Amino acid sequence: MSADTPEDLAGLRAAGRVVAQTIRELRRLARPGITTAELDAHAARVFAAHGARSGPQLDYDFPGTICISVGDEAVHGIPGRRRLRDGDLVKLDVTAELDGFYADACRTVAVGKAKPSALKLIGAAESGLKRGMAAATAGATVNDIGIAVQGEVERRGFSVCHALSGHGIGRSIHEEPTVFNVDVPGPSPALTEGLVITIEPIIAAGDGEVVEDGEWILRTGDGSLSAHAEHTIVITDGAPLVLTA
Repeated sequence: MSADTPEDLAGLRAAGRVVAQTIRELRRLARPGITTAELDAHAARVFAAHGARSGPQLDYDFPGTICISVGDEAVHGIPGRRRLRDGDLVKLDVTAELDGFYADACRTVAVGKAKPSALKLIGAAESGLKRGMAAATAGATVNDIGIAVQGEVERRGFSVCHALSGHGIGRSIHEEPTVFNVDVPGPSPALTEGLVITIEPIIAAGDGEVVEDGEWILRTGDGSLSAHAEHTIVITDGAPLVLTA
């Protein structure tokens, strides 16, 4: 969508605040021994306290409030009985709907004491996100974001999961345009002031290929660790407005 009115922007900001608070609280709770179902239940309580609802449940009937992916699970991990262990990388992918507006963000958390290589992977995803957001200005193209993300992630020695991407958002989870994390040659949509999108590097320590595991989960094909960083932003003529910070 395009945030064309103050009312639109206020609604998006409110949804973004719910997402940010949920991630903040879950990062604190993500310790060895907790189950992903317990994390999900806490997310549901935060949502309920704000009158928000789960975007994945509303739009896709996802079997959880949020997506919680661990280890080699790249995206769409289903909360359940799995207990987090020391050294796990857990991706907290939170999409909230509030009064008809959606916001979406993800953070990768190292549980307990993670290996230095795992921490470097998280850092590469976060840095890729920052580079992508820096490229996201009115008058640039969607592909400029992909070039920035891919360049930064590969510079740090990791691979982008090229089959996975960001997207437009606002009145539903997935809207146009598709926001690739890699350079896609050819014509690319322009970024216009007010456009609402997510930028979300999903990266791997291996080759970046992903495979399906059941109805929802996508894993790295080579079993390597993955990391995911995401914000919902509004395009401006300068630095983007980050709704989920």
